[in-house]
Amino acid sequence: MLSPMFRTAVVLGLLSAVGPFTIDMYLPGLPGLAADLNVDEAAAQATISAYFLAFGLAQLLYGPMADALGRKRPVYLGVTIFLAATIGCALAPSLPWLVAFRALQGFGCAALMVVPRAMVRDMYTGHEATRLVAMIMLVISVSPMLAPLSGALMMGFTGWRGIFWALAGVAGLALLLTIFALKETLPVERRRKVRPRILALSARRLFRDPTFMALTFVSGFGMASFFVFIASASFVYTQQYGLTPLQFSLAFAVNAVGFFGASQFAAPLGRRIGLTRMLRLALMGFAFFALTLLAITAAGYATLPVLMGLLLCGNACLGLVIPTSQVMALDPHGEIAGLASSMGGTLQMLTGGLMVAVTGPFFNGTALPMVAVIAGCAVMSLSLALLALGRGEKAAQAA
Repeated sequence: MLSPMFRTAVVLGLLSAVGPFTIDMYLPGLPGLAADLNVDEAAAQATISAYFLAFGLAQLLYGPMADALGRKRPVYLGVTIFLAATIGCALAPSLPWLVAFRALQGFGCAALMVVPRAMVRDMYTGHEATRLVAMIMLVISVSPMLAPLSGALMMGFTGWRGIFWALAGVAGLALLLTIFALKETLPVERRRKVRPRILALSARRLFRDPTFMALTFVSGFGMASFFVFIASASFVYTQQYGLTPLQFSLAFAVNAVGFFGASQFAAPLGRRIGLTRMLRLALMGFAFFALTLLAITAAGYATLPVLMGLLLCGNACLGLVIPTSQVMALDPHGEIAGLASSMGGTLQMLTGGLMVAVTGPFFNGTALPMVAVIAGCAVMSLSLALLALGRGEKAAQAA
């Protein structure tokens, strides 16, 4: 018989997977989309940046809404917006229209990121929360394995527009899942009305919490490195290494599996050696592999196996970093979990989206720009974590 935590993880994981599926299934179609709409690589990447930026900003809306109205209503709203935007993407006549609908798509899909995180905090804290987040990430891991492959196969029959029609079907399934399988975890007596003054005070409290901010940006720069990989990988693998869309899908799945596979060890490792120590060691590993890959790539020796191998190792370390840093940031703020989740998610997604947008013009279809940005993100994450964790340890000693 399935445990309640496992059943919860499956439902929340399937809902949370809609966002990654929307990105991953779309990736094999990026080069074809660029050719079909007669735009360059940077312009095609704008469809990803727009999605991430809108996804990040929308979380500021869904977090307070989830605290005031319960967890399910924001999901209904988000899925409905996402479905309408996805149909718009399938029918978009030009790149500006596609970028606009992709932004709206991200705006709707943000609810499926904020609400599950807040629901985790409703039910669990500490190691148990880390365990549930890791189980959710295991369910989400289906996306990088199946979404690019299914997108590549569809490209051969329907072109890139057919991918969006398939995603509209995914949105319909998410709506059914919300209606019949998602349970409300925030009772009426714990809901907080949206009062601008209280909201501003709560936000001020979070902004003034140096540990919350540092851990949020640790996760933010970690996610940014993954977003840069997502935005660039299809061009690097197809242009520099000559892979077909189907071969790229398999290569992408291998790299992404490291991220999601390693996340399953976050809870047991955290319980054994402590969350703080595990986070520090994982970030050191991430920075080591990223900087090693940068040195090899700059020297001209980054063959496809070397690139994939070191990215796999780096992403495995990142799989330990993301759930741990998110749980550590939210743990002290249970009474405003929705706001903390939305603010943290917004800052993380904006960091990733802006990183893709700012560095996009430097991408040229080769691995070096992509690897350089990933290494920079790794160094920033490690530096922020050492600062935040060191401050926390000093405060604990003083107490």
